[in-house]
Amino acid sequence: MRAAADRSTAPRLITDVHTLRGDFPGLSQKVHGHPLAYLDSAASSQVPQPVLDAMLAQQAMNHANIHRGVHELAERATRAYEDAREKVRRFLNAAEPEEIVFTRGTTESINLVASSLGSTLLRPGDEVLITWMEHHSNIVPWQLICARTGARLVPVPITATGEIDLDVFERHLNERTKIVSIVHVSNALGTVNPVKTLAAKAHAAGAVVLIDGAQSAPRQRIDVADIDCDFYAFSGHKIYAPTGIGALYGRRRILEAMPPYQGGGEMILSVTFEDTRYNAVPHKFEAGTPNITGTVALGAAIDYLSRIDMAAIERHEADLLAYATERLAAIPGSRVIGTAQHKAGSLSFVLRGIHAHDVGTIVDQCGVAIRTGHHCAMPVMQFFGVPATARASFGLYSNRDDIDQLMLGLEKAVEIFA
Repeated sequence: MRAAADRSTAPRLITDVHTLRGDFPGLSQKVHGHPLAYLDSAASSQVPQPVLDAMLAQQAMNHANIHRGVHELAERATRAYEDAREKVRRFLNAAEPEEIVFTRGTTESINLVASSLGSTLLRPGDEVLITWMEHHSNIVPWQLICARTGARLVPVPITATGEIDLDVFERHLNERTKIVSIVHVSNALGTVNPVKTLAAKAHAAGAVVLIDGAQSAPRQRIDVADIDCDFYAFSGHKIYAPTGIGALYGRRRILEAMPPYQGGGEMILSVTFEDTRYNAVPHKFEAGTPNITGTVALGAAIDYLSRIDMAAIERHEADLLAYATERLAAIPGSRVIGTAQHKAGSLSFVLRGIHAHDVGTIVDQCGVAIRTGHHCAMPVMQFFGVPATARASFGLYSNRDDIDQLMLGLEKAVEIFA
C-alpha cells in the first residue's frame, strides 16, 4: 500500500527537540522585560522560520489563484496547493489525497461534517454521541444539526480524573446512535483518549466516527487507517502553521455520498439556471478561493515535523508535564484539574482564592504566556466546579526554564493574594 510505504521511508532526522528552539523567531523576544516563556501552544503554536519563509515565497513569487489559470504563476500555485494535500495525506496516513479536504481548521471541519452528513443521515429520534470533555466546536455544531433534524445530542459522562469510562461509553451506544464525535486529546484536561478502541465500539454499533485531532496532531503520530475512523480533523495553527487553515480527512465513500457544504466556484462541474453538477471530492467541499498561502504553509509545517521523531516530542512533553506537575504541587493552594493516567503536554490548574484571570495577568508581567478561562469547554468547568482554570501547554520548543519562570510568577501571585 502506497501510504504504508510512505510511512516507512519518511525521514526522521532530529530526535533532540531542544535543538529546534532557535527555529522559532518569536521565542527570542522579551515581554515586560523578561525572556518570553511561551506556554500557550494548545491555543496556538509558534511558527518556525521555514514555514514563514514558505509563506513569504508563496505571496512574493507565486501569488495567483489555483486550478483555473493556465499561466505560470497559477500553475505554480496549483502545484504547491495540491502538493500540500499530498503532504497531509501522508501525515495522516490516509489512503488517497482525495480524502483530504482543506478547511479553516478543526471548527470548520466539524461544522462541515455536522451540516453535510448530519442533514442526510440524521432523523428524529436518532442520537449523536459526544463526551463531557469536548471543546465547544465539537458540541455546538451537533446541537445545531440536531435542532434541524430532530435528533438528540447525548453526552457521555467523564470520571473524576477526567477520563472516559469505556463501560459507560459502551452503554450509551445503541441502535439509535448514528454519529460518534470524540476528542483525541482534551484541550482543557490534557487527557489522551483511546480513540482506536472507542472507534471500534462505535462502529460495532453502526455509527460513523469523527475524531477531533486538534490537540493530538502536533504531538503524536496520527494514523487514520490504524484508528479506523471515518473523519479526522486538525488545525494548522496547532502544528506550527498559521491560523485560518486546517484539514479534514474523510473516507472517500462517505464524502462522495455527502452533499456540498457551501456553494460557489471550484465545487462545480457545470451550472445552469435549472441545474448544477458538482465537482468530485475533495473539490466538492472547497468552494471559492481557498487560503492558498495558508495551505502551502501547512505543507511546510508538515515538512518541518517530518524531520522530527514524533516519539521524541511525546517523550519531551511527558518530561515537561511531570516536571511542571511536581513543581506546581509545591505552590500553596494549587489544584490540578484533570489527572488522567494518559495525558498530553497540557497542565490545567487553579490556585485557591485567586481567579484564573488574575493568575494569567500576574504571570504575564513575568514574561510568561499561559491561557486562562474556560478554554471553550464550559461543561468541563461545570463538571469540576470551577469557573475557569489556568493552563500551561507545551510545544516541541518548550523547556524547563519556561516552567521555572512560570513557577516564579505563581509564587508572586500567591504572595500578592496572601
